[in-house]
Amino acid sequence: MTLAPSLSGRLSLHGVDHTARPTWKLRETVEFYRDVLGLPLVHAITAKGWGREKEHHADFIHFFFDSGNESCIAFFYYIGTHQPRELVVPKGYMAMANHTAWRVETEDELLAWQKRLEDKGVRVSQFVKHEILESIYFRDPNFYPLEITRSLRDMEELDAVDARMTIEAALILEDSGHWTNIEQLWRAKADFVRKRQQGAEPANVS
Repeated sequence: MTLAPSLSGRLSLHGVDHTARPTWKLRETVEFYRDVLGLPLVHAITAKGWGREKEHHADFIHFFFDSGNESCIAFFYYIGTHQPRELVVPKGYMAMANHTAWRVETEDELLAWQKRLEDKGVRVSQFVKHEILESIYFRDPNFYPLEITRSLRDMEELDAVDARMTIEAALILEDSGHWTNIEQLWRAKADFVRKRQQGAEPANVS
């Protein structure tokens, strides 16, 4: 057996190539991303259905819009199909978690995007500041949530240290099976930090 050559140094990724979602609104999707957002349509794959024969995979178009910095947002249009109920995008804050966010550099750019979208008849949120970001939110014709955001400050090593502590404490709580609110996380994190400072591993939180 021939082994693949080893990679020198740390293995890493180099940014997001594309995100993809299904659409059952071909014209509306094309017009929104190409004409409202102004993203160039750069590639389209047309194919017969593939995959497991018993799934009766539909023929499809897979089309891509350039969203900047060598990244794309893409869609699948499955010809002759109807949107399954389980893929209808719901309302509510949990549905907002599944979104695409694009980055701009300045507040002026964010304001310009807000105006452009509103001028095109898109309903746009007011500016929302959340920790180190400021964003606007809106939805596409498929009701997919979208965001345009700018950084309020650069991330520092302190942010990474805090993130590691937060996630380690959260994993302890998840394993406990008794996690119901954020105050538990704050206490578990404080316990985690204290015991790390003492050179001991934190105990599981019941």
